[in-house]
Amino acid sequence: MSSITDLIKTMSGPCTCGLCHETAIEDVRIGSGLVHEVGAILKKNGFPRKLLLVADQNTLRASVGILESLTDFDITLKVYEALRVAKAEHVEELEALIRNEKIGVLSVGTGSVNDPCRLASARQNKKLCIFATAPSMDGFASYSSPIVANGFKASYPAKSPGVIIGDTKILADAPNELKSAGFGDMIAKYTGLVDWKISHLLTGEIYCERVAELTRAAATEVLDLADKMTLRDEHTAGKIFEALLKTGLGMSFMKNSRPASGAEHIVAHLIECIELQDGIIPNLHGDDVGVATLELLRLYERLAALPAVTATKESVDWEKVYAFYGPMQDEVKELNHPDNIIDAVDPAAIEAQWSEIVKCIRSVPTYEVCLSAMTRAGCKTSVDDIGKDRVLFDNCVKYSPFMRRRLTLLRMSGMIKENPIA
Repeated sequence: MSSITDLIKTMSGPCTCGLCHETAIEDVRIGSGLVHEVGAILKKNGFPRKLLLVADQNTLRASVGILESLTDFDITLKVYEALRVAKAEHVEELEALIRNEKIGVLSVGTGSVNDPCRLASARQNKKLCIFATAPSMDGFASYSSPIVANGFKASYPAKSPGVIIGDTKILADAPNELKSAGFGDMIAKYTGLVDWKISHLLTGEIYCERVAELTRAAATEVLDLADKMTLRDEHTAGKIFEALLKTGLGMSFMKNSRPASGAEHIVAHLIECIELQDGIIPNLHGDDVGVATLELLRLYERLAALPAVTATKESVDWEKVYAFYGPMQDEVKELNHPDNIIDAVDPAAIEAQWSEIVKCIRSVPTYEVCLSAMTRAGCKTSVDDIGKDRVLFDNCVKYSPFMRRRLTLLRMSGMIKENPIA
């Protein structure tokens, strides 16, 4: 049994934050050679004999032995050529395959393979197992799925898997670029935690210190492994995978992505949406998120250098916002009108809470510390590295706060008269 299983038992139940933390995850297995035991693990966890295995050609190729382990199951295969972007039509395809069937779902892969499986399984109330093939992102245990629908990427309430399996040999053998992307996704937890706590201070949004500390500790565990990130070492791969699961577990406990994502993810999602409109396949999620995190850390540190601020009500040129979003503007209008998330923020509260906001920003590792760690972990660290036009990137930072109904420091900075990042 994984230490994650023990962690679930420890943290589940009523909490001082006001929530009763729970998760659908029943069994987590991390170890060498588990690809050969998948069938036995599914049997032990009560999966039906009929099974839909979803993968793409790359993830199935990485999981040699998994089909042989499932000889006692009646398997339907859905193998995509290369699934890099999870779209609404993928969810619909999978729902059609499991509707009106007593069938379980086995997702073999990472983010873009897992996300439609998670949402389809939730909508059709089917048992779900995720078999991870790379430590490239933290959404294995997540309760939500980022899905592109009509060109707009949004997170949908979905389903945590009942079973998660990580074969450390397969994880250790994953391509280095996937491991580095996972590192970038974990560094993003720092800006996400800043955004979450500041929203709690200013809007009263539910915030759980236990879950926040779980995320912080997991991010720090990965930060400390920067020099080992690209080694083909099973022990390191297992530790990294556990850390990724912890942040996903935090999302599962809160039933949203707050513990693991903030403004940096919204920036990355907006870039991806614009690229998809132009027929461009986006980068690995963790690459864009990692670079966005570094950019925001610099901006947040400039804000923290202000000893005091003068805050005013937000003033937005909505015509410019809608013009930037173009075909996505209807979704943005829905999120911001007739009211939006920042209407509830009192400028006087920003001024009164400024010292606490600064303390919050300074509670996470600095830009320099994160840059050094990401460099050693083989991550992409600049806008040039991820192949983005600088003007486009800066505009995505500027307009991204309107893409989610979620308060972040980036959104709030528009209310600060002395804003150095305007």
